[in-house]
Amino acid sequence: MADLPPLLTERSSLLAKPKEIFVTSAYWYPFKGIYFCLRHRFLWPLLRARFIPCLILSIIVLPTLFIFAYLPQVAFLAIFQGNLAWFNAVFLVLGEAAAIIALLFEAFFVDGTLVKIFDAVLIHKGYTELVSHRRVIIPEGADPVKQLGSTTKSAVYSPWSLRLTFEFVLLLPLTFIPLAGGPLYCLALGRRAGSFQHWRYFKLLGLTPKQRDAFIKQRQWKYTWFGMVALLLQLIPVFSMLFLLTTAAGAALWAADLNRKKNRERDGGPTIPVEV
Repeated sequence: MADLPPLLTERSSLLAKPKEIFVTSAYWYPFKGIYFCLRHRFLWPLLRARFIPCLILSIIVLPTLFIFAYLPQVAFLAIFQGNLAWFNAVFLVLGEAAAIIALLFEAFFVDGTLVKIFDAVLIHKGYTELVSHRRVIIPEGADPVKQLGSTTKSAVYSPWSLRLTFEFVLLLPLTFIPLAGGPLYCLALGRRAGSFQHWRYFKLLGLTPKQRDAFIKQRQWKYTWFGMVALLLQLIPVFSMLFLLTTAAGAALWAADLNRKKNRERDGGPTIPVEV
C-alpha cells in the first residue's frame, strides 16, 4: 500500500474497516450538528435570532426565482435532458436560491454567529483553552455561550473565496447531467467548502498557511464528503441557513474529536475511532 498514491491509500484504508468508517466518517458530522443543536438549549437563542431573518429572505427569494427563472431554465435544460429538465431545473433553482440567500445571510447576519456556535461547542467539549487563544473567556458564565467574551483577534468563520465562487459558476454544467448532476455538483464543490468549515479551527490552532494546506491534504476526502453533505443540506428550502448554523456545530464536534485523538496519542493512551 505504501507504493499507492495518497488518495488510493486512503481509500484502501477506508474500505478495510467499513463498519468503523460508517460510524465515524466525516459525512456524519453535519447531521451530528443538527442533533447536538436540538439537544443543547444553550445554542437555541443563537439559532432563533437568525432563523427569522433567514425565513424572510427565503420567502422573498424562493418564489421570485421560481416565478422568473424556473421555466426559462426548464426550456434550456430540455435541449439536453428532455422531460428530466423539469426535475433538474428545480434542483438548479434551489441551488441558485441557496447561493443568493447564503451571500445575503452571511454578509449581513451570520458569520459572527457561526464563530460563536463553533467556539461554544468546543467549550462544551472541554477545549476552553483552545478557544482562549483568540477569545476572552468568562469562567462564571452559566453556559458555554455566556462564557464567550470578546474576540482578541480577527474572528472569521469562513473566508470569502474567489476561487470557490469561480468554481461555483464553472461547474454549473454538471447540473445538466440527468438525475446525478446535482449531487455531482455538490461533490465537486465539497472539498473546498468542507475545509472552509474548519477555517476557525485552523486559526485557533495557529497553523501557518503551509501547515493548513498539509492538514487539509491529509483529509481531502473527508473534507469533500463533509462539504458535500453540508451543501446538500443548504439546498433544503427555508431551512437552508438554519442548517448552515447547525453545520458549524458539526464542524466543531469534528474539531473536538480531532483534538481528543491528538491528545490521546500524545499522552500514550488508547486510540479512539474518530475521523482524523
